[in-house]
Amino acid sequence: MSRSKALTYYVTVRLLLAPLQILTIVTMVFALLRVAAGDPVDAILGVRAPDAAKEALRKQLGLDLPLPLQYINYLGSLFLKFDMGKSITSRGKTVWEIIGEYFPATAELAIFSIIVALVVGITVGTISASRPGTKLDVAGRLFGIITYALPMFWAGMILQLIFSVGLDILPLGTRFPATLEAPVKLTGLYTIDSLLSGKFVEFFTAIQYLILPSCTLGILLSGIFERIVRVNLKQTLQSDYVEAARARGIPENTILVSHALKNALIPVITVLGLTFASLLGGAILTEVTFSWPGLASRLYEAITERDYPTVQGIMVFFGAIVVMASILIDILNAYVDPRIRY
Repeated sequence: MSRSKALTYYVTVRLLLAPLQILTIVTMVFALLRVAAGDPVDAILGVRAPDAAKEALRKQLGLDLPLPLQYINYLGSLFLKFDMGKSITSRGKTVWEIIGEYFPATAELAIFSIIVALVVGITVGTISASRPGTKLDVAGRLFGIITYALPMFWAGMILQLIFSVGLDILPLGTRFPATLEAPVKLTGLYTIDSLLSGKFVEFFTAIQYLILPSCTLGILLSGIFERIVRVNLKQTLQSDYVEAARARGIPENTILVSHALKNALIPVITVLGLTFASLLGGAILTEVTFSWPGLASRLYEAITERDYPTVQGIMVFFGAIVVMASILIDILNAYVDPRIRY
């Protein structure tokens, strides 16, 4: 089987398996919500509400039905109508409306964080690998270990105390000041929308509010990329074709950038895609710590409020992103690295 046919077959199989993967996520979230302690009716009305009011609300929400029937109804709405239902606690808003309202903030934070992580991680990893055994190499390894091990919420609070409370050079909390009108919604990303509208004051304001959370999250994630780049680049610099390039008199910096680093970055593609996808769904600690009004923060609120439809919908949305990202990563890897065969 030729490489192109093998790749086409692999991609087709992965696409066919994607609904099954999403179904597994839906089933697990549905089951875990039902076995967890707490009742959404009590969360809405309070534990001292009359039993008649509780029963009426439970019937209105469909929670009086047997669990298998609730599961079948949800699957039918989700896969046949792409309907995730309405939020219990958001005055009749649909889950799709909540996703559309809160997801741009999470996406903007994730994009800027991953840029910081890549720049810092690749830079530190390259310097460390190109100078093995030196103090720079030791410092690079320590940087990777420390940033990977630091708890996000602790680092976020410390940096807020330093740069917002102590030095007062960066704003604290939220995404945009209440004293300014938010940029006109075009993409939902404040930095992009303000540039498209030609409002540079709003652009720089949005950047100011992005710096602290995105740099905190990006630097903590950079340790992953530093370790991957360092290990792969160190191995690549010892390969035969690099030695042959040195024998031909090619400058060391040219060998590092044009030959070794290009091949050492191939594994970064896989980690980058999965990290970015998981970052979209796993930024709860960052958003809560920095009071960032994103979808992950809204998920946290929905969990505390026992808002079944919202929790299920957001988790399915994040799960679909991770599934599709993994498929795109495999395809990209196959084109970047011709040694890959499926």
